Amino acid sequence: MTYARHRACYDADSHLMEHPDWLGEFADPEIRGELPSLLPHGAGGVDRLLEGIRKNLERVQDPQATAELANDVMRSAKGWAAHGAMDSAERSRTLDLLGFDGQLVFSTFAILQVLSCKDPRVLYGAVRAHNRGMTAFCSSDERLLPVGLIPLTEPGAALAALGEALEMGCAAIMVPSDAPGERSPAHVDFEPFWANLAASGKPLMSHIGGGKLLAKRYHDNGRPLPNDWLGGGENLRSKDFPVIHHSPERFLGCLVLDGVFERHEDLRCGVIEQGAIWVPAMLHNLDHAAAQFGKSEPELRKLSLSPSDYIRRQVKFTPFPFEDAGWLIQQAGEELFLFSTDYPHPEGTRDPIGRFEASLGAAGVGAAARERFYAGNFTEMMRL
Repeated sequence: MTYARHRACYDADSHLMEHPDWLGEFADPEIRGELPSLLPHGAGGVDRLLEGIRKNLERVQDPQATAELANDVMRSAKGWAAHGAMDSAERSRTLDLLGFDGQLVFSTFAILQVLSCKDPRVLYGAVRAHNRGMTAFCSSDERLLPVGLIPLTEPGAALAALGEALEMGCAAIMVPSDAPGERSPAHVDFEPFWANLAASGKPLMSHIGGGKLLAKRYHDNGRPLPNDWLGGGENLRSKDFPVIHHSPERFLGCLVLDGVFERHEDLRCGVIEQGAIWVPAMLHNLDHAAAQFGKSEPELRKLSLSPSDYIRRQVKFTPFPFEDAGWLIQQAGEELFLFSTDYPHPEGTRDPIGRFEASLGAAGVGAAARERFYAGNFTEMMRL
């Protein structure tokens, strides 16, 4: 019996764990020496990274230790030590054990490594290296779906990087949810990017790490800064969590209200690892914005659908396992939400299916809606 228990199941959020030279391994020689170091921001520094990698390499060479992990990969070690965290062949075996039909794969710390590059030449060289690395990790198993990364900082360079990423075989494209280069993501300069992405059939991804958390000044209360809730990862703390959605919500608001989803109805989007408790309120707020400001903003009158209908048509969200997915489906609809594990990160918990099932059962969510949550909405977003 697999972890998924024979149900059709797709995982909308998983990660590979990089070694320190991972990005440089795939970089062009002319920029390799200019890449910033891979540091697990807030996760104990490079010493912790090296220790985790060392233990993982030892474990891979130990058949007994590997077999112990394989007995229950979801409840076993997390991070670098997890089954399939760094080795693509072992990740395929992990999917066999989990019983998943497909899994989106994001990088972990390389996202911040790439986005910290200031020189556009180095930035887009790092983007190319990142996307090569992601497609290489996923190339041997069609169930592993690599997510490329493309910042929109330079419109022309971003468009060229999109063509390269699609040619490499990226199954989805993560775009940071900040205003790129001090412009709206709906700026006319980005129309070719959205048009080409929509035409490709590959979805846009927004993921934690690509937007802003709470400004650091809000954590300065004159007392020692506490460790984040997991001692690392995305460095999330209690005051970050209630506003984690601000960056993707602003981003989506621009795409909806400025007509990007109207002009590119084939553009699909996944909002990943940023929670979903905020989604019902956003749907109402977008509709209220269009209704109240339509008289003074002519562009709003060009929209053929209500703003919430663009979201329902084109966007999906991953609830955290501790959020009430059953309530979310009741409030906002069964077409909006995706199952995810965040494997092998600890944020996904040791039993995400168990947590989601408890919530769906308590809300009386039926079989058809559950099928959409675990599989149907994912296959629709990915056009599988």
